[in-house]
Amino acid sequence: MKNRHKRIALILGGVAALSVATILVLNAFQSNLVFFFTPTQVSVGEAPKERIFRVGGMVQAGSVQRQNDGLTVSFVITDTAETIPVIYTGILPDLFREGKGVVAQGRLDPSGVFRAQEVLAKHDENYMPPEAQHALDQAARNNPATRP
Repeated sequence: MKNRHKRIALILGGVAALSVATILVLNAFQSNLVFFFTPTQVSVGEAPKERIFRVGGMVQAGSVQRQNDGLTVSFVITDTAETIPVIYTGILPDLFREGKGVVAQGRLDPSGVFRAQEVLAKHDENYMPPEAQHALDQAARNNPATRP
């Protein structure tokens, strides 16, 4: 085999290896990508049906109900325009409260209930997840009943 042929084979092998590595990285990135949706977007069907996603907004006052097992909690997330019921089994963050911002990650079941695998709460009095704050601001602009 000539040096020229060896060089071409080496270059083609390197390109093939780089292509395989790129495909594997992009596949891993896609499978770990989690999108954020508001309750309004979920209610109009923009959220994926078979994928994990995040939904965020405010925990509706009076909606938190704890089950007898001590771990299962149901509550409602609202963006002031729409609501979505959530069921979570696990330990809630210490800062989880009614009327405060929350982001839940999980799947929507066929009955329209969001089955959360993880619940994230605000960090301090001034913090709300940016996506949740944007969703509340957008809902307030679109809902005449919440305008001042």
